[in-house]
Amino acid sequence: MAATKELKAQAREGVGKGAARELRRQGLVPAVIYGDKKPPVTISIAYKDAMKYIYAGGFLSHVIELDVDGTKHSVIPRDYQLDPVKDFAIHVDFLRVGKGTKLNVQVHVNFINEEASPGIKRGGTLNVVHHTLDLTVDADNIPEEITVDLTGLDIGDTIHLSSIKLPAGVTDHSHEEDVTIATIVAPSALKSSEGGEAEEGETPAA
Repeated sequence: MAATKELKAQAREGVGKGAARELRRQGLVPAVIYGDKKPPVTISIAYKDAMKYIYAGGFLSHVIELDVDGTKHSVIPRDYQLDPVKDFAIHVDFLRVGKGTKLNVQVHVNFINEEASPGIKRGGTLNVVHHTLDLTVDADNIPEEITVDLTGLDIGDTIHLSSIKLPAGVTDHSHEEDVTIATIVAPSALKSSEGGEAEEGETPAA
């Protein structure tokens, strides 16, 4: 389960482009909390905190305890905007989450035991198709990652979602049928040798 992070924020009165620009001049990022059938709350968070969380990875798949002037809100970031030129945060959207709330999140895939894969030991390459999986999870039980064990996998083997044991309460939310997560592919030298060359006197097929 992903650990709950804490982030301090402060309520803000002004809305609109002018107020947002003023906040950014003060080193703050405008944000909003919405959802859970409650009115939206406009807030601001420190620019340095926003950037630290965004670039730490998994920003959109971690529940955060947002402390707004002493009032705690359990939220998950749903979206954020970066300046297209300077690449710094200019707005963040937070969704309130309550007990039993179901969320669709992207969860990182971690591959283990490469050294126990005969295919990789023979020079094969792990070709990762999906570095993250689109899953439906309980808000209070988001897995930190999904682990894929490569033990015993050989060249040509394919890892499908159906072969992975997902944590309890976690289901696939993708629109693909039995998502392909990764394959073990042969090195180019092995492909060439297995493909072979035409025997002398043979005419290659057109």
